[in-house]
Amino acid sequence: MLTIQKREAAAELLRVAERDRVPIKPLVELYPDIDVVDAYEIQLLNVRHRNRDVIGHKVGLSSLAMQQMMGVDEPDYGHLLDDMQLAGTADVSAYLYPRVEVEIAFLLSRDLPGEGCTVEDVLQATEFVAPAIELIDSRIENWRIGLQDTIADNASSAGFMLGSERVRPSELDIAAVAATLRRNGEVVAEGRGDAVLGDPAIAVAWLAEKVASFGVRLLAGDIVLPGSCTRAIDARPGDEFHAEFAGLGSVDLKFE
Repeated sequence: MLTIQKREAAAELLRVAERDRVPIKPLVELYPDIDVVDAYEIQLLNVRHRNRDVIGHKVGLSSLAMQQMMGVDEPDYGHLLDDMQLAGTADVSAYLYPRVEVEIAFLLSRDLPGEGCTVEDVLQATEFVAPAIELIDSRIENWRIGLQDTIADNASSAGFMLGSERVRPSELDIAAVAATLRRNGEVVAEGRGDAVLGDPAIAVAWLAEKVASFGVRLLAGDIVLPGSCTRAIDARPGDEFHAEFAGLGSVDLKFE
């Protein structure tokens, strides 16, 4: 475990990397003693430093393949801040290694319980699900990340875009929703809702319990991104992404 001073130094390294667009070495190399608790505390230091409104959370590592790659047995999470919500375009130069992921967003109309939160709780508290693209990025050089690196780096989150469609959870089998991602008209990724822990609502219930252990609740009005239905795809200048969800509409994001 790191000292408070080392946590603050690591947080500053990440802030400077994001500000100057110059990646850093993995934190697990710079601070060999860093653990998961340190990583979440570093994430919180930078969330507070940005002084923006928290409008939701994201779940990462929600697919079995990603967990196996990272050598972990549970997902991780990051914060969604108001200045991370995109309006159709993203400036490539604002990021280091931008990638996009396809997600089914949960829009909460009621607070979720913390400990003991169930899928039924999630579905009852969710007013709508919506099509979404998450923009992920890493302030660690060449995405050479370990678990502690991605957690400290706000679960590698950088932005998100919601489509205009809204569907009530009762009108859709969320786990069976098929998603297709096109880049410049070409299909580059395909997946289903059940790629996310078998059901994206399971990821939201996990998140509600996890953040409760840090004294945080998922609240009415929050946006929750439960994890990607597909693999992440690199974003390049001029790329236009179109994500189509069966029964849920679509969302577009252009990189300039």
